[in-house]
Amino acid sequence: MSAPIPFPVDLSVRPEVTAFFDELTNTVSYVVKDPNSTSCAVVDSVMDIDYAAGRIAYQSADKIIEFIRANGLKLEWLIETHVHADHLSGAPYIQQKLGGQIGIGANITIVQETFGKVFNEGTEFQRDGSQFDRLFNDGDSYMIGTMKAYAMHTPGHTPACMTHVIGDAAFVGDTLFMPDGGSARADFPGGDARTLYRSIKRVLALPGEMRLFMCHDYGPNGREIRWETSVAEQRAHNIHVRDGITEDEFVKTREARDRTLSMPKLIIPSLQVNMKAGALPAPDESGKRFLKVPINGL
Repeated sequence: MSAPIPFPVDLSVRPEVTAFFDELTNTVSYVVKDPNSTSCAVVDSVMDIDYAAGRIAYQSADKIIEFIRANGLKLEWLIETHVHADHLSGAPYIQQKLGGQIGIGANITIVQETFGKVFNEGTEFQRDGSQFDRLFNDGDSYMIGTMKAYAMHTPGHTPACMTHVIGDAAFVGDTLFMPDGGSARADFPGGDARTLYRSIKRVLALPGEMRLFMCHDYGPNGREIRWETSVAEQRAHNIHVRDGITEDEFVKTREARDRTLSMPKLIIPSLQVNMKAGALPAPDESGKRFLKVPINGL
């Protein structure tokens, strides 16, 4: 059974949502603006990395910064729906330029404990989530100007996944893909297909007209990239979790699919950086920064 929705839903509030698609990682970032003020939030920003060359860049984040500045907006929040394993977060870079608070689900501490060991981070790495400005528990609220936003715990892909519901818009992270893409994998440490099914059903218990915004799209079967759908569309057409597909059927399909998937290309740098709220490793005595590659660690 899925847990009930822990907050009131107000479909009369319609945030203005602008998407930014990163072609290298197939990630969709969002600026979510309060229609009644200049306040906004950024959801799931990207920091660029050329992993083979060991180079960091900020073109993706700069596009968001330029948009916010050009429209005279005030950035209040930088929301991470979860610790991403396929791209690096641009949140600290954007925060340095524009301000705002970085928020993530409170179960980030579980992710930090798990991957702190994988990357041999040592005792100096705090595993209490203190690198983030706000840790969200299920049902917590926060304000974006006049809009009240809510965080809903939707684990399964990772233990810390949250869906953020803002008026008639929900930002689902990697819980769901577009209907022809199905669902996200559930085989990372701390992931679980059965838990994911129950989280998805919780999202799909929202009103049918609720807009759903994806974190990724891969254009299945060559279609154009899309990132917006609705609860009703997902319930009718999602290839993994549409109405009528049972929990056991989903688990069988999801686990079989996961056994065929390789690790994301950027999982090693992404986890190291994102579990620290997007902060790069501290420089050594020479001023150089290094990422670790655990051998047979994942």
